[in-house]
Amino acid sequence: MAVKLRLVRMGKKKQPTYRVVATDSRRARSGAYLEIVGTYQPRGLSEANADTVITIDNDKAVHWLRHGAQPTERVAKLLRASGAMEAFEASKAAQ
Repeated sequence: MAVKLRLVRMGKKKQPTYRVVATDSRRARSGAYLEIVGTYQPRGLSEANADTVITIDNDKAVHWLRHGAQPTERVAKLLRASGAMEAFEASKAAQ
């Protein structure tokens, strides 16, 4: 089974929030997933605080990357921003 780390859209119309999930690559975008790895809120928590919010569980992300999961382009950028990619590369170099 080919596992991907990708985004699942949640939230209201014109106020998107996304979950970063590990899922079978053959499933639909909003189909069943194996595990939630984190969340991404591109528009922030409110209009007063409009900064992007990225919450990634680095341990789960590194676990899935070590088991061969392929992140999409956007998820790879989010993993770099959260530090999960550096942790994965460090664990891979330690082997």
